[in-house]
Amino acid sequence: MKHMRTIAGIIALGSLWGFAECIIGSWLRDANLPAGSIMTAVFGIGLMVFSKTLFPQRGVQLGMGLVAGTLRLLNPFGGCFICSAIAIMAEGALFEVFWMWVSSDLREVRPVAMQSCLGIISGYILYVGGYTITQILTPLFSSAGFDASNLIAFIPQIFASGLLPAIIGAFTVPVVIASRRVSVSIKDSLYYPVTATIAVASWCLVIANTIILLYL
Repeated sequence: MKHMRTIAGIIALGSLWGFAECIIGSWLRDANLPAGSIMTAVFGIGLMVFSKTLFPQRGVQLGMGLVAGTLRLLNPFGGCFICSAIAIMAEGALFEVFWMWVSSDLREVRPVAMQSCLGIISGYILYVGGYTITQILTPLFSSAGFDASNLIAFIPQIFASGLLPAIIGAFTVPVVIASRRVSVSIKDSLYYPVTATIAVASWCLVIANTIILLYL
């Protein structure tokens, strides 16, 4: 039963992350705001840190990234959707590795300055790492093929792009950890309907948005 709760949580939170990437991310891009940095540092890191406070098992954030990335593939708008999907999945894997040694009870991670440091490093590693991985893998799914010289030429730009998500991450992690000081438990009779509703609503809204943009 405990494993089923975890799986339901992965699907719900991963779907919510994917919804945010598809819908909110598109709004941010239309407003000419740094959508990639905001989505990674606020929604990606925020939801994964939140999930770590709920589920101590390994693989949760990786699973969330896979669900969110798959959902992103269903919305072929707002930039390179294949790039975005790969980046999301990579961020889930990178978070899993970087936070492997952090206590599952994040309330033990003190002081707030340490939480901010975790946010800074997470924001930088996830964004830069995801960006780099997309530069390697995306060409493999196209006829262009991977060219190492192209990646090397973009390295300074990639490294510089991690500054904003690092700054945002410094605030995201402490806020999420502080919010979890209020312990809330949901009974199984409500937990599964709630998680199912979140997942189904997220997927339906993204699919509906795709259909509207395609045919209207």
